[in-house]
Amino acid sequence: MTDLEHPLQEWVDWVKDASEAVGVDPTDVDISRLHYLSKQVAHRLQRPLAPVSTFILGLALGSRRGELDAEDALDRILRTLPSENDAD
Repeated sequence: MTDLEHPLQEWVDWVKDASEAVGVDPTDVDISRLHYLSKQVAHRLQRPLAPVSTFILGLALGSRRGELDAEDALDRILRTLPSENDAD
């Protein structure tokens, strides 16, 4: 295992444990997508709202019961952000 693979495996292991602890399928947790969303919010709006954005995404997906897929929900949240040009 390389130096870069070790932290990633640790993250995957923790996501699995945390997901199972609350009855969530760990395969539904897309670490890369969540990082992308939080990065966009942090850079285009404000850093403290990054974790809030992932919470909103989770609420949207949990409450819609399949009416809204993760990709669509993420895109809808991203569309609410200022454009990248406005963020500077």
